[in-house]
Amino acid sequence: MKNNLIINEPLVSVKWLFQNIETKNLVILDASMKKVTSNDASIAEKQIPKARFFDIKNKFSTTNAPFPNTVPSEEQFTIEARALGINNDSAIVVYDEIGIYTSPRVWWLFKVFGYDNVAVLDGGLPEWNASGYEVEFMKKFSGELGDIAFSYRSEYFNFFNDIEIIKKEDTKRIVDARSKKRFKGLVAEPRQGLRSGIIPNSINLPYTDMLNDNCLKSKAELFTIFNTLDIRNKSLIFSCGSGITACILALGAEIAGFNKLSVYDGSWTEYGSLILE
Repeated sequence: MKNNLIINEPLVSVKWLFQNIETKNLVILDASMKKVTSNDASIAEKQIPKARFFDIKNKFSTTNAPFPNTVPSEEQFTIEARALGINNDSAIVVYDEIGIYTSPRVWWLFKVFGYDNVAVLDGGLPEWNASGYEVEFMKKFSGELGDIAFSYRSEYFNFFNDIEIIKKEDTKRIVDARSKKRFKGLVAEPRQGLRSGIIPNSINLPYTDMLNDNCLKSKAELFTIFNTLDIRNKSLIFSCGSGITACILALGAEIAGFNKLSVYDGSWTEYGSLILE
């Protein structure tokens, strides 16, 4: 059994995971969740060996909130993380079945709650499969409770009242991860009844621009993408439809070397519902 891991980068490769999969303190989280635009509600039946299902919708969101995927309380996050056997010394690698989709949201949540020994698996399950590594049938975690403790970092999330102020500030820039057609109102929002539109003072950077197929683009490519935006010396607030793909932009920006990053938790689902223009 290898010594305990300390993860110093926000992204790890499938090769790295394969080489370290027997490490004692490694926890692999499967954060798979179907896209809101998908008609297929099923989740893959196979997982990376030893993975534990991280249920964003039902365990790691405030389920009685009026908007989807709302950040849970520190108490709820602690209870559910401990139920997955996560400890204070755990090295966490999170993936999803699409490649890079929901996994950055989980990476961001752990950072929000003060835990940094966590990384996203580049390419997720598709890249793992393409590399020929073994998988196993999904199974419910039945190990011992973990002892992890958290400390909420308020600067990592913004909420509706914050956005009402931020949208008027020149020192901050809201970056919207939705597709160009959604951002421009050329197609309807996928959530029934949600109007089209944008948050004032926002610019568009589709999360797909961060990707090469299943994987994230290189650090140099990501830096170039962000450097073409009007964001010099500005704090960046990432938004999307419901706070999921905004975290892909946050991941890309951190890898590219940007700081002063936050995510608008309610994103367009909240803003477009509360502000009717």
